[in-house]
Amino acid sequence: MSEALSKGQAPDVGGHTIPTLEDVLAAAERMADEVHRTPVLSCASLDEIVGMRLFFKCENLQRVGAFKFRGATNAVRMLSDDDAAKGVVTHSSGNHAQALALAARRRGVPAWVVMPTNAPGIKRRAVEGYGATVVDCEPTLAAREAGAEQVVAETGATFIHPYDDPRIIAGQGTAALELLDDVLGLDAVIAPVGGGGLMSGTCIAVHGLNPSVRLYGAEPENADDARQSLEAGRLIPVGAANTIADGLRTSLSELTFEILKTHLDGLPTVTEDEIVNAMRHIWERMKIVVEPSAAVPLAACARLHPELAGKRVGIILSGGNVDLDHLPWTTS
Repeated sequence: MSEALSKGQAPDVGGHTIPTLEDVLAAAERMADEVHRTPVLSCASLDEIVGMRLFFKCENLQRVGAFKFRGATNAVRMLSDDDAAKGVVTHSSGNHAQALALAARRRGVPAWVVMPTNAPGIKRRAVEGYGATVVDCEPTLAAREAGAEQVVAETGATFIHPYDDPRIIAGQGTAALELLDDVLGLDAVIAPVGGGGLMSGTCIAVHGLNPSVRLYGAEPENADDARQSLEAGRLIPVGAANTIADGLRTSLSELTFEILKTHLDGLPTVTEDEIVNAMRHIWERMKIVVEPSAAVPLAACARLHPELAGKRVGIILSGGNVDLDHLPWTTS
């Protein structure tokens, strides 16, 4: 642990201050009337398969079907009345887009979402259904960023990044707060890693409450920039992330990288077949709908068995937004 963190200070990283446990606790209080306190489920047959006692925090049952609503709500709620009146903007074609759109609607402020033209129609319609204005752009990061900058310049709206934002990270950490409150005596917690917002918030919340709990990220082999970055000791951007876990195709930011390298005990990677098998196990054994990204931590349990056999392990199921017409175990 870094000297600054060990003394309870919050160092500046990439222009942001690392959030603290107090920030996560404040977020939980700030949005208690907005987010669902999602259930924690268990499954004896999955326990037997992996050789651990598993406790699943079901963020697939959160508003908009993903943990992203927590961070978006916290960020929107923290805006001053003057800033909120000008609205919010982001660039996203995933769960953050829907989360920010709904969070803005519930505060009664405008929202703009810059989306690539190749984004699935179902996601575009969901964002529009929550009342946000969709701004088209070419399917490149540069075009997305330029589109968001233009909206900010024209409207004065506040840009809210999907994960490179302390307000977002603090909000995401509230899921782990609830998990530790509902399940006593956890030995470890596992969450998926894409941009690192959920895992960062989880690290801050869990180690803030109980430093002895082990923390593991999990990511696809085909999008293992976080593993590469942690091993190299520097940020390595994700390359051609050809993974079914579409929510995990993004790279860490300086902020999330700093948090993860300080807290993580390990970051196993899993194959595409392992992701699909884990997703199917959850559907069949637990009778709940999860998206591929949410299944990655369960898939990682096989890699972690030598360390966690027989242990009590919390898993954050990150979301349940999946195209039912294109399930990964169908051949048509």
